[in-house]
Amino acid sequence: MQHIILDCDPGHDDAMAILLAVGNPDIDLIGVTTVGGNQSLDKVTYNARSVLEMAHAADIPVHAGCDRPLLRPLEVAASIHGESGLDGVALPEPTRPLDAGHAVNWIIDTIMNSEPGTITLVPTGPLTNIAIAARMEPRIVERVKEVVLMGGGVHVGNWSPVAEFNIKTDPEAARMVFREPWPLTMVGLDLTHQALCTPQVQSRIDAIGTELSAFASGLMDFFRASYRNDEDFVDPPVHDPCTIAYLIDPDVMTMRRCPLDVETADGPALGMTVADLRGSEPSAQDCHTQVALKLDFDRFWNMIIDAITRIG
Repeated sequence: MQHIILDCDPGHDDAMAILLAVGNPDIDLIGVTTVGGNQSLDKVTYNARSVLEMAHAADIPVHAGCDRPLLRPLEVAASIHGESGLDGVALPEPTRPLDAGHAVNWIIDTIMNSEPGTITLVPTGPLTNIAIAARMEPRIVERVKEVVLMGGGVHVGNWSPVAEFNIKTDPEAARMVFREPWPLTMVGLDLTHQALCTPQVQSRIDAIGTELSAFASGLMDFFRASYRNDEDFVDPPVHDPCTIAYLIDPDVMTMRRCPLDVETADGPALGMTVADLRGSEPSAQDCHTQVALKLDFDRFWNMIIDAITRIG
């Protein structure tokens, strides 16, 4: 059983990550924390609570975190996710009040009060909350089991020619998180651009025939239109649930261990994740970071279909 904290900014693909985490028996989603990213903090926090409501998982706590990057103004992705952050579907009103306490404090308290090596951090938005948590309480770094994040890219960007949105919008936080010595897996665009919601996949979601499957399909309809209009994709890449899929079954993707760093200097390379792929692959003892490169497409979508079906 994987005990995870999902730090997110829902976001259509974040919503699918929540559904996969809730619906898979190998994942224990102990809490959701939110960060300003795809939309403003208040919007993405509402979205997280609403998606949990939709997934019959309103008992899972949600804590709101940082509303802007460490040093830079908030830059949202309304062109992809719409004005609400989850345009295209009717969102149910959350029944559980927003949990008190800042996300960073809750992350620290949860890790420090758990057995070492039992909590995995899964950030699928800008890395602001995670960076501040590691600075406020450095002891969490050695207590966390691992960090599995969606962000970056070895060979491709989307928010600039070389930088992915989550990393570029708070590159200083990303550099801090990448440089901490915890085991870190970067599930970036090289991998997630293979996780396409094709019409064949979406027809399988529709065939489940539940209110939740219709909700998920509605998310994909809007996401498809956004990616066709803004990113020149025929089918939308569903980035964020790839992190959860890796935790369920690491064999769903092919990894490459390599040193990683983040460019923070203003200029055309701002937010670039730099992967050192020279020479032979280092050992886990010599290198604490790895990147995901190749996805088992069918195995990935089978997980999501199964999770939506299980939730009912």
